[in-house]
Amino acid sequence: MTTRFGAAVLRSYEDPFALEEVVLHTGPADGEILVRIAGCGMCHTDLAVRRSAGRSPLPAVLGHEGAGVVAGTGGPHTGLGVGDHVVLSFDSCGHCRSCTGAAPAYCDSFASLNLFGGRKENAARFTDAAGGKLAPRWFGQSSFAAYAMVPARNAVRVDPALPIELLGPLGCGFLTGAGAVLNSFGAGPGDTLAVFGAGAVGLAAVMAATAAGAVTVAVDRHPDRLAIAERLGAIPLHAASAGLPDRMRRLTDGGARYALDTTGSARLINDALLALRPTGHLGLVARLRTALPLEPGALDRGRRISHICEGDAVPGLLIPRLTGLWQAGRFPFDQLIRTYPLADINEAERDCEAGRVVKPVLIPEGWPGGAGR
Repeated sequence: MTTRFGAAVLRSYEDPFALEEVVLHTGPADGEILVRIAGCGMCHTDLAVRRSAGRSPLPAVLGHEGAGVVAGTGGPHTGLGVGDHVVLSFDSCGHCRSCTGAAPAYCDSFASLNLFGGRKENAARFTDAAGGKLAPRWFGQSSFAAYAMVPARNAVRVDPALPIELLGPLGCGFLTGAGAVLNSFGAGPGDTLAVFGAGAVGLAAVMAATAAGAVTVAVDRHPDRLAIAERLGAIPLHAASAGLPDRMRRLTDGGARYALDTTGSARLINDALLALRPTGHLGLVARLRTALPLEPGALDRGRRISHICEGDAVPGLLIPRLTGLWQAGRFPFDQLIRTYPLADINEAERDCEAGRVVKPVLIPEGWPGGAGR
């Protein structure tokens, strides 16, 4: 079985994406499914490949917030059938201690499977139209494309009545922010949360906290992002405000119980720690590029700091929870999305980097709604 289709290929770390024909030279192997992509979110992790110092192999088809319809399966034991609507999430091995302990985001093979080329047994089957090899798979997906071959364990079946072309970001960006609040913190009614950075992850955290009944303060330097956060239920606070930790403590009756930093800024991380109440917990989701200096007293009184990967989520549990909240009007993630045709991926990247859009979603040619909005 050979499948030819359009995809956005990144050939070098400096060049724009190029829309090309690519080829899958085999059908789904045991445990895999072939998915016709309805839409794929663009995440800053995709764009960070340009700054990976050569560690993420190119040329590659990126994209790891895909959603679509199953077009083929590697057998009935996948638990999925042709025509099923699925949201795709990150790859994991399924058999290490973390995976068997319901913590797939901490899979022993997470980096190799997701960031550095995928499963080596798939290396020869994915090429460009001339037969040149492409990186086997990005985040178990490579879904900046019309089709993606994915492990069935990465796919979560969803209600076909849902707008499948918009659901892809529930597999990573929105999953991360919401999962941090609902899983890592376990926030509930009366809790207080400070969110630093009102991008896709931070705003997902705001929505989840509002749905959980928590009081949230959102910190950002862009007034338009703060306006969105306020509309979603947060108290807005500009990042340049003087005495930020003191102001945060006043807004949260003595300090936030939880804080989430999505910025990677050392200054804001220290402000976040100082804004916590005793025994408060700060979660980091952005990867730190340099050493993190901590101010004296930042970790006093039982405060703690941890890194949170993929919202500590089991996607098959959290994604249905989020779609249920959306159907109930309590997690309006669609308000953060702007769609683009896949052919306009470079425009979407520019808008994303400039902060003109919270969450771009790319729609392959031929899918209803592919003209973008």
